[in-house]
Amino acid sequence: MSDFIESNFPKSRIATFDTVYIGKRKHHMAGFLEFDVTDSLQKIRDYRIKENTQLSFTAWLIKTISSTLLEYPQAHGYLVGKRKVITFKDIDVGILIEREIQGAFVPIPYVLQKTNDKSIVDITKEIEKARVQILQENDTVLGDNKRNRFQYLYYFLPAFLRRLFWYFILKQPKLANKMMGSVSITPIGMMGSVRGSFLHTSVHPISFGVGSIIKKPGVVGKNIEIREFLQMTILLDHDVIDGAPMARFVQQLSKRIESGYLLDVIGS
Repeated sequence: MSDFIESNFPKSRIATFDTVYIGKRKHHMAGFLEFDVTDSLQKIRDYRIKENTQLSFTAWLIKTISSTLLEYPQAHGYLVGKRKVITFKDIDVGILIEREIQGAFVPIPYVLQKTNDKSIVDITKEIEKARVQILQENDTVLGDNKRNRFQYLYYFLPAFLRRLFWYFILKQPKLANKMMGSVSITPIGMMGSVRGSFLHTSVHPISFGVGSIIKKPGVVGKNIEIREFLQMTILLDHDVIDGAPMARFVQQLSKRIESGYLLDVIGS
């Protein structure tokens, strides 16, 4: 028998098991998208040089998605029973921030609140602050000590009770939005260059799996040039939004991502 290494999962993985279990039972429609972000990336690079400061591509993407959702609120609505949808005026976005815990890199949840009211610079700073937040031994979420205490108790529950908890939360839109937001953005492919998209799972009404940015030939006018393309997967809850408004939302989002939306007026 060969030698082997046995290691323990961090506690936060338990919540991952539960949300994947619940997420697979939601009626999400998946879209595999590709955006030419060459011009947008150049605007971000120009801003960094001009202002000698950091500006996060992820923060800009969050702001662009949030601004577009304000115009298509049903896309991030929660289903109530079988006849009602609750939508929120503010956009709260759940993200995952990778942190090292006990020698292992673990994705930790964090909720960016009211991203519709924050500038790209504000979101960049908030994400960076969360990245360097000091974690206590039992912390499993970033930002809120009360949520950490609750999560600590959650991990001692048996699986069927934890999943009943998730079913209960998702039937209480106001509570669900407070705990995890109505939008999920996961930068799955930002750790390396991968040609292709990841089909992720989510319990949110709308979720984005942000893949890699890769260089490949693209058509510009009548010419073929090397361009930079962002791979992205989107999940939309088909129980709350139909195909036609889905398509209009994605079309508007695509235009904004490819045109460098708001990057000419950063700070507004």
